[in-house]
Amino acid sequence: MSFSLAGKVALVTGNSTGLGKGIGLALGRAGAKVPVNYANNRTRAEATLAEYQAAGIDTMLAQADVTDAAQVDRLFTDIEATLGAVDVVVVNATCEQPLKPIEEYDWDFYQSMLDFFVKSPYLLARRALPGMKSRKWGRLINITSEVFQRSASPFSAYVAAKGGQIGWSRSMSQELAPTGVTVNMVAPGWIPVERHESDPQEMKDGYLAQIPMQRWGTPADVAAACLFFASDEASFVTGQTLCVNGGMSPW
Repeated sequence: MSFSLAGKVALVTGNSTGLGKGIGLALGRAGAKVPVNYANNRTRAEATLAEYQAAGIDTMLAQADVTDAAQVDRLFTDIEATLGAVDVVVVNATCEQPLKPIEEYDWDFYQSMLDFFVKSPYLLARRALPGMKSRKWGRLINITSEVFQRSASPFSAYVAAKGGQIGWSRSMSQELAPTGVTVNMVAPGWIPVERHESDPQEMKDGYLAQIPMQRWGTPADVAAACLFFASDEASFVTGQTLCVNGGMSPW
């Protein structure tokens, strides 16, 4: 088994930092062409671009807000013109995820969660699927979260949106199964990346103490799961969720 992605183009949304950056590196090292998608921070994206290039990855900058239909269409058009047709889509981009009791949320925040985790997968799939179906090969991989399985609280907006993303993915896996396009989910636990730097240390210590494997997960752990789902070796696997959280959700 080689898990090779040679000749493929893999779009990982929001991959200038964090988990997305690690996923893009893994797919690129397996032979895929991987653009660096970012919404606003071009300086950070350029640093990631240089890191991808140093690793020998065929890449480009690809700015877009993936919750906006017109920008998603432009994103694919730009990638197609430079790297080729998109074969793999990893839906990773996210926004802030504060823990609040329901009285402290407003609907606008709930809507922002739905935009990232239900609207974005829909927009990306709608744009990618014509080409994937014509080639009879495609991979849609949604980065979900253990929070749905674990019923995390006070986290209702994020958990609800992730539940919607999971339901959408499972339904789409059945719809697309005859076409050669698979739809799978990777559900990480809490994996500290750049945006967690200011999180309270006591919160981090409390979570770490619950992990059966007694260590933090890393972006590379999540990336390995994505590489499997993206590969030919997973061609008969669809509609599945792989929890990458050291045993926190064993069911």
